[in-house]
Amino acid sequence: MAEAIASDIAAELVIKLSSRAFSQIGLWWNLKDDLNDLKRTVSTIKAVLLDAEEKSVTNNLVKVWLEELKDVLYDADDLLDDFSTEALRNDLMGGNKLMKEVRLFFSSSNHFAYGLKMGLKIKAIKARLASIGSEANTFGFTVRDRPVETSFMTKKRQKTHSFKDKIIGREDDKAALLKLVLEFESEENVYIIPIVGFGGLGKTALAQFVYNDKMVYDYFELRMWVCVSDVFDVKIIVENIIKSITGQAPDQNLEMDQLQKQLRDKISGKKYLLVLDDIWNEEREEWVSLKELLVGGAKGSRIIVTTRSFKVAKVTSKCQPHVLKGLSDDDAWSLFKEIAFEQRYADLTNSAFAIASTLSYKETEKEWSSFKDNELVTISQNDGKILSTLKLSYDNLPSHLKHCFAYCRLYPKDHQIHVKTLIQFWIAQGFIKQLNPSQSFQEIGFGYFKDLVERREGLTCKMHDLMHDLAESVAGTDSSIVDSNKIASKAGEKCRHVSINPSLIHLLKEKKLRTLLHFSHCTPQNFRNEIWDLIIANCKYLRVLKLDLVNFKTVPHSIYKLKHLRYLDLSSNFSLKILPQSICKIQNLLALKLDCCSRLQELPKKIEKLVNLTHLACRGCSDLTHMPREIGKLSSLETLSMFVVDKDGSHGGADLSELSGLNNLREDLTIKNLGFVQNAKEKFKAANLKEKQRLRLLVLEWNGDNDDDDKSLEDLQPHPNLKELCIRGWRGDAKFPSWISLLTNLVDISIYGPSKFKHLPSFAQFPFLQQLKIFDLTELECMDDNGPKGSQGESESFFPSLKYLRLHNCPNMKSWWRKRSIDDSNEDDTTVMGTSTMAFPCLSSLIIQNCPLTLMPLYPSLDEDLLLANTSSRPLKQTIKMNITSISRSTSTPSLPLSKLKGFHVAKIEGLDTHMLDESLQLFTGLKKLRIKDFKEVDLEGMQWEALKNLSYLEIANFPQMVSLPLGLQHLVQLKRLKIINCSGLRSLFPVLQHLTFLEEFEAMDCKELKLSAAEIQIFQDHTRSWRILRRVNS
Repeated sequence: MAEAIASDIAAELVIKLSSRAFSQIGLWWNLKDDLNDLKRTVSTIKAVLLDAEEKSVTNNLVKVWLEELKDVLYDADDLLDDFSTEALRNDLMGGNKLMKEVRLFFSSSNHFAYGLKMGLKIKAIKARLASIGSEANTFGFTVRDRPVETSFMTKKRQKTHSFKDKIIGREDDKAALLKLVLEFESEENVYIIPIVGFGGLGKTALAQFVYNDKMVYDYFELRMWVCVSDVFDVKIIVENIIKSITGQAPDQNLEMDQLQKQLRDKISGKKYLLVLDDIWNEEREEWVSLKELLVGGAKGSRIIVTTRSFKVAKVTSKCQPHVLKGLSDDDAWSLFKEIAFEQRYADLTNSAFAIASTLSYKETEKEWSSFKDNELVTISQNDGKILSTLKLSYDNLPSHLKHCFAYCRLYPKDHQIHVKTLIQFWIAQGFIKQLNPSQSFQEIGFGYFKDLVERREGLTCKMHDLMHDLAESVAGTDSSIVDSNKIASKAGEKCRHVSINPSLIHLLKEKKLRTLLHFSHCTPQNFRNEIWDLIIANCKYLRVLKLDLVNFKTVPHSIYKLKHLRYLDLSSNFSLKILPQSICKIQNLLALKLDCCSRLQELPKKIEKLVNLTHLACRGCSDLTHMPREIGKLSSLETLSMFVVDKDGSHGGADLSELSGLNNLREDLTIKNLGFVQNAKEKFKAANLKEKQRLRLLVLEWNGDNDDDDKSLEDLQPHPNLKELCIRGWRGDAKFPSWISLLTNLVDISIYGPSKFKHLPSFAQFPFLQQLKIFDLTELECMDDNGPKGSQGESESFFPSLKYLRLHNCPNMKSWWRKRSIDDSNEDDTTVMGTSTMAFPCLSSLIIQNCPLTLMPLYPSLDEDLLLANTSSRPLKQTIKMNITSISRSTSTPSLPLSKLKGFHVAKIEGLDTHMLDESLQLFTGLKKLRIKDFKEVDLEGMQWEALKNLSYLEIANFPQMVSLPLGLQHLVQLKRLKIINCSGLRSLFPVLQHLTFLEEFEAMDCKELKLSAAEIQIFQDHTRSWRILRRVNS
């Protein structure tokens, strides 16, 4: 990628050297002529770079020339950044002109000495550029203008694509694999099936279709999937297999022999399917050491291996591999048409995708013909040339996107990429070009990301292995992942970006690194103080430093020497209590990440010196006592995740008025300790929340022990654009603020007690509200100050978007409405008044705990979860009697109320007896999860269980009267997990258990009378083909 980098850096250098700022810098240090000479030299070389880039494809000498040029241009950029930083430092120095000059004279970077030193550096760079320029004459480069690049954002964008429906051209492959997986008789218990094909043919996609096939799902007791990729580490693979089985990563401190025992216990005697995706290891000994741990499966077990190498296939298995070939002409053409002409498609091979997606952006016949004659002819359909096929898409990217794509090479394969963080890396490296000042760098960066991935949604993503290979290829020697001593020693001195295990930093040779990343794996590393010294001494040109979760306790004072730094991530260093004040001298810093530094007590004073700071992330810093004064001067801040009010003023912290001018804040803001604010009315208004129009989430936390009658919510009015509002622990008067009715864009409202609220304003007409959560409002009497509406027309605007409702611990709330149109005193009156009954039109999940609601809107459309605990049964009874047709918006077909419900959790429901519970369950035909707890009036034996044919999880708790499992449970033919808790009278599990042939896990806790003989356990195992866990715990 040297050619693209050289061109981009040269263009950026010319822009900087032409700016007014550098004109002033030249005058200030008497270097105006030198800087102008440098600009002319760079401009002359820049003029021939387009021709040089094209010649470098076929001429290796030109490629070497570009590499040398790139290094000089990098050094020139560092030099100009040094100038800018020194100028900023001088500008920020307080006092009058004479005092500034005196301070500068006696400072470590004396004004005259600095100018002399930098002048010599400019001359050295000019000499290097002159030598490179004269060498360019031997290549005969011609001056050519680079065409103006148009952002992909202005072009038509591909539609989102799905892999779920079908797999084009692979039906025969899938059928052949299914036969090997399900029917082939092997002498070995565990039969290994390799799938071989060059990169991009769809090996992983094919394996996924087989893995998720219903016949496969029903056939195997265990299914596991592990992505192996480049590093074949048996311990890591075993850990990932265990994680695939249990859903949790094993303890990182376990030794290999302990992991082996865990794995054998999990798979012993089980018929399993294991997919080992993307294996590269060709060493037989390493494969054998893994295979020996996997042979304990039952006969019929299978391991599918996907690989590009026939040698890997031969090492892993004695059988003939399934060789994946290219698509037929007809299938390839079908796929090509769907992509190139922007129709929807289901599966792809990377070659067809690369060609077709490239052509989808070429709009004239002339452009297509040019592509056919000049680019298509270089493509070959074989493994060695597949990257050249994919590189077509890369070659057609604008240069700024080439930088961004190649930078992704720093992420390990299969790593989850957080898009916001990636964009902040790009910004720190200067890859993002702000052509429109009204757009933030973050917004422009998201545009770049959408251009690269050609989709509009998602906060995280992963790179396909082949795309990672392409990024590695185009990044060349510029970037490296250093995860072993061998790689550390190989990384060249010209490498500019690395991701690395901190323990290997001492092996690095690079002195001009711009990026040093540590990608944590949830386990803190041991970070020695000497490593800090190495970083600061050897990596002074860093723009990005990410050292989260490395377990250091202090940050050295000398960190200020990293003056080029733009991005610093120290998150999740749980022992870090304080930051050095010198960190405020890193005046180029754009992002400071301190999330989850839970013992951090304060932010550095003089933080206002970080004049470029855009992101200050301190979410989860629970020990922070206050915010530093003058933080309000950071007018560029877009992220300030938490503002902590100084409780008693003893720390000299900032007050809320510091928020007044921070109107560029985006995303979320939590304000803590509002209950301790003095002169609350004045300070609340001074926070100026109503001008922060880009905030998405606002959390107001009070945390005080006294009444807040003098601290009105009315004075904390946010902007109407707000999407999420959370209020915690306000103890003021019972009146809700009037501004709540203005927040019609809210999608999420959370209100937590303790609080004096007796009723809440109506949220029913909020058009976009999707989640409403109420916790611990012990004085709340109703949810709505009005009464229920009485016409079907109005019900359409009643919570039109609400999908999730949770009411928790509101012991005085008996009615939803303050003004009641019917008598709710009679618990047994379950009359449903047809269309006059209000109902939630699209509610998916409802949780009511410790709220004695007898009158509320009904909920026949629930299709996810219903949890009722210590509440009235009346709304449930009324809902069941409803006709859902009148309120269902998604279909005109009549259906029974709650028939699509997936989860039902019920405990201590007044008035719910055996008959009522049984009647309810007969309607819940789609139920998959059921929890029943604490019912003295319910006889489980007297219930009909046949309707619950889809139930996969059942939990029964606190039924002391239950002596044996109800016989009706034997009809739960899909049941996979059964949990019995605190059923002290339970003595027997049979004969029911032997009918539950799909059961995978059974757990009995605190069932003191339950005794299982060895014979009964054997019966259980003999009659259950998917048995995995039998656990009995008595406390």
